[in-house]
Amino acid sequence: MNFLGTIDWLFIIIYLAIIAAISVWSIRKSKETTSDYFLANRNLGWFVIGASILASNVGSEHIVGLAGSAAKSGTVLGHYELHSYIVLILGWVFVPFYLRSAVYTMPEFLEKRFNAKARTLLSYIQLLSYVIAKAAVTIYAGAIVFNQILGVDFWTGAIILVLVTGVYTVMGGLHAVMYTEAIQAIVLLLGSFVLMLFGLKEVGGWGNLMKAVPATNLNMFRPLSDPEYPWLGILFASPIVGIWYWCTDQHIVQRCLAAKNETEARRGTIFAAFLKLMPFFIFLIPGLIGYVLFTQGKLQLPTNGDGSTNFNATFPTMVKAIMPVGLRGLLAGGLLAALMSSLASVYNACSTLYTIDIYKKGHPEASEAQLVRVGRIATGVIVALGMVWIPVMKNVNSGLYDYLQSVQSYLAPPITAAFLLGVFFKRLNHQGAYAAMISGFIIGISKLLCQIFKTSLDPNGLLFRFGQWNFLYFCIWLFLFSVAVMVIVSLMTPAPSEAQINGLTFSTTAGADKATSRATWNRTDVILSGIVILIILSIFTYFSTFGIVG
Repeated sequence: MNFLGTIDWLFIIIYLAIIAAISVWSIRKSKETTSDYFLANRNLGWFVIGASILASNVGSEHIVGLAGSAAKSGTVLGHYELHSYIVLILGWVFVPFYLRSAVYTMPEFLEKRFNAKARTLLSYIQLLSYVIAKAAVTIYAGAIVFNQILGVDFWTGAIILVLVTGVYTVMGGLHAVMYTEAIQAIVLLLGSFVLMLFGLKEVGGWGNLMKAVPATNLNMFRPLSDPEYPWLGILFASPIVGIWYWCTDQHIVQRCLAAKNETEARRGTIFAAFLKLMPFFIFLIPGLIGYVLFTQGKLQLPTNGDGSTNFNATFPTMVKAIMPVGLRGLLAGGLLAALMSSLASVYNACSTLYTIDIYKKGHPEASEAQLVRVGRIATGVIVALGMVWIPVMKNVNSGLYDYLQSVQSYLAPPITAAFLLGVFFKRLNHQGAYAAMISGFIIGISKLLCQIFKTSLDPNGLLFRFGQWNFLYFCIWLFLFSVAVMVIVSLMTPAPSEAQINGLTFSTTAGADKATSRATWNRTDVILSGIVILIILSIFTYFSTFGIVG
């Protein structure tokens, strides 16, 4: 049943027209070189960088998945939405190294710090992560939105999403992606904020919401006995995943690499850190509201094939149930913004990774035009593989956001360890980094496979128990294992030469480079960063007062 009125469609048409106009303008700009196409000619300012970082992160999997997880499990996964402090780490710690090295990609940085083998390995790991943890999740969440709001068949919606977003991304490159994302971020935040206000009105305000939700669902620090989200696990595992995602993942860091200079890049991350605080309220809180309305019989959620409630449909169902005609179009536009921005960032990151780190390495004679063409083809292949993976996702975790975090917990630890130790521990060499990354990757993929094929495993067997091991604790132990392998192997093999690590670690950065970097920030930057930290601590404090941590 179509619930959108004429005014709603007007909102959607205006939004799509604006995106089309920006895309055409961007496509007409030069895309002759790889710098133009993949890094927008390294000429972007802090506002576009910050807005684009948020839009790249907050996609359909957040709107659909985070609200669904909040309706099902409460605020505990909000830990992942309070990673603004890690966005600051990107700007203050890693950006100076990335910009000084003038790289296009994160694997390219690993080659400069270690060797070509480390670069190739990270390239394939990141491409795999885009297939199973980004493209598949984004397309799946987008198809749910199309189905719930527009009444479009699931797979038809998925195909529409892929094709529409692909046109402006493939033709316009990063320039088109980032400028459209800046607009999409505004639409997305505004629309979701409006829904939160209407939702709070529906349940009688903030106080009534806090009373209606069970205290155990409000507390962000669950007891150690909690089988899914024990506080010790999520407190340490979420930063490990967060550093991988915010500080080393191509589709986030690429925005900073396109900055005019270090000042613009850092201020872009500070701006993004403030914006990143908003999803906790405008996506997670509506999930809590949806839970209350569902338990009160005011919200009808669809069921899964096994008869269980499909909490992933909470957000789009709320749009239909509580938003008045006219404003539904604003929300529909916001949801479309999320779908397009998150998938567009995946498109461009995949294109950059494959073209620069894999194809160009094997075809050093390739022309700039040829590289751009290969990048466009690679985009389509990655997204097609993502669609193929969708049916497999449900075997890992029933919740969309839960699935995303669990899969990332299997891939992130070795990479996080490689980048952290890479800039803080100058004795780390390529033998240690590669040994930990390859062994950690094998262990992480083994855990994922044990979950996918759990129904065919012996319930009393070791592999089944390995597959059922809590993903948070697994993440922590895999990180510690990776660090141990890196340190031990590095100490047993020759140290890297001073020339190889010059400028790529804190202790080997020249005084002139440190002085240059120091000149790129001022007291205002520090104060604003401190405010972000205080807000995060305040949220943690407030949501730790419900129930008792044990």
